Amino acid sequence: MAKLVPNPLHAALGDALRTVEPLIQEIESGIEAPYRDFHEGKVWSGPTAKRFDAQLVQHRTRVRGAGEKIISDLRRTLAITPRQVSEEEAKMIKQRYGLP
Repeated sequence: MAKLVPNPLHAALGDALRTVEPLIQEIESGIEAPYRDFHEGKVWSGPTAKRFDAQLVQHRTRVRGAGEKIISDLRRTLAITPRQVSEEEAKMIKQRYGLP
């Protein structure tokens, strides 16, 4: 049986998830504060504000949905990626994905 070694793709996916999660949280919180302020009614009102609000809601929804999908996809891919592979597979994975 071939000797198993850590799968470089599993490690790279874990690193990506640890990097991306805080960035997505930062983006989401970055849009949440202006959204909340705007909906408190203290920032701006009138017909133009209503149109802006519709766009703000749309962008907030897109940001949150995209962030959730990215994290979900990374977690799902990480879960199905073996933690260990043969040495030969590890070499091929490193070459294919340009991993160190």
